[in-house]
Amino acid sequence: MELTWHGHSTWYVTVGETNLLIDPFFDNPQTDLEPSDVGEPDYVLLTHGHADHIAHAGAFSDATLVATPEIVSYCQEEFGFEDAVGGMGMNLGGTVECGDAFVTMTRADHTNGIMTENDTSGGMPAGFVISDTHPTADDDGTTVYNAGDTSLMSEMRDVVGQYLEPDAAIVPIGDHFTMGPQQAAIAVDWLEVDHAFAQHYDTFPPIEQDPEDFVSEVGATGSDAEVHVLEADEPFDL
Repeated sequence: MELTWHGHSTWYVTVGETNLLIDPFFDNPQTDLEPSDVGEPDYVLLTHGHADHIAHAGAFSDATLVATPEIVSYCQEEFGFEDAVGGMGMNLGGTVECGDAFVTMTRADHTNGIMTENDTSGGMPAGFVISDTHPTADDDGTTVYNAGDTSLMSEMRDVVGQYLEPDAAIVPIGDHFTMGPQQAAIAVDWLEVDHAFAQHYDTFPPIEQDPEDFVSEVGATGSDAEVHVLEADEPFDL
């Protein structure tokens, strides 16, 4: 599995021959890329409907959309998406097969209004667990958990970590709108992952953070996770 961070909460994930793009938003200071520079993903995964997560979704409308039915409906009308998993999207707790990947939608504690004239609801915000094997499979696979925009929540310890057993976690550290470094470090500890990555920081003044603070906080929890501070647009082989 290959992970590439394109700044903010935008990730390109390759599982086997399948490419997935999460929360495309390229107007961030970590990347100089344009949407057209990242290729053609097979699937676009949207955690929620805030502008800093769906701003460039329309550039990838030929892909299959993976999101809640509310977000799917909005993106079909606004961006011209035709295909969605199951024809209507998915919802919390569900697992769908996306080419060589299996995607499970998890809960995130956040808001999900889409800033339109009618203040459209995006349904529940979400995170995603992405694996190269089905969550019920007995054999060992490679699994990454993208927590989306969220606060610290016990579901990370009681459900995601215990039953979905990710090898790696991608967590927001920006504070103000999501967890900050300390709570994100607790999440990493609860999840008992081997690898941790930060997202959703240094994009706007309210979420400016030094990722080394996150590294220190993870160490302070006693977690054995290796924290990777990625440069944007550089692939990481998980």
